Amino acid sequence: MELYDVMRTTFAAREFTDDPLPDEVLARILDNARFAPSGGNRQGAHIVVIRDPATKHRLSEFGEPTVRRYVAQKAAGENPWNPVHPTSVSADVIENTAVPASFVEPIRTAPVVLAVAVDLTRVAAVDQDLDRVGVVSGGSVYPLIWNILLGARQEGFGGTITTMAVLEEDQVRELLGIPDTFALAAVVPLGRPVKQLTRLRRQPVEEFVTRESFSGKGFGV
Repeated sequence: MELYDVMRTTFAAREFTDDPLPDEVLARILDNARFAPSGGNRQGAHIVVIRDPATKHRLSEFGEPTVRRYVAQKAAGENPWNPVHPTSVSADVIENTAVPASFVEPIRTAPVVLAVAVDLTRVAAVDQDLDRVGVVSGGSVYPLIWNILLGARQEGFGGTITTMAVLEEDQVRELLGIPDTFALAAVVPLGRPVKQLTRLRRQPVEEFVTRESFSGKGFGV
């Protein structure tokens, strides 16, 4: 496929067929994805390839507390897990919110799940002292994850970035033997999508790109 076709048709795949994702295909995806940039080119990411059904099921369970709050906030009209606007939903409501299968089934049913961690001793978190949630250190791991998804699309597979298990990072560390100096960045299910989307809905460029200042004229194409 042409690069721009891959970029325009790589979507968040959450439903997979029973087709396997062979090691040789996954190896090709990872071998190309590794050329993603990272802060200072320190390449601090570590990926655990998971095929064991019991491990995948446990990972999906770790994400359930996060999903409960996410769903409860959505039902209340809130923007879930937003750091600027704290939730007003009570703990009791969150605890009694059901976990939709769509949030856990991708991890349980995908032929391969990747647990992606990043070594905090090797990231450059230049925003660590600002009075807001840090985002810069993600640049040392998320480009790699996106390259994996682009590579999967090129090979006829797909997946999605999930972060629900991050709330239970200590349990994930214990399950997978991840050292304390590593932060869990994402759990990525990969497989052959039941349906391949070819038309994605995204904002036009002029709606989020401006000239010279934040409030400048929209950059049209």
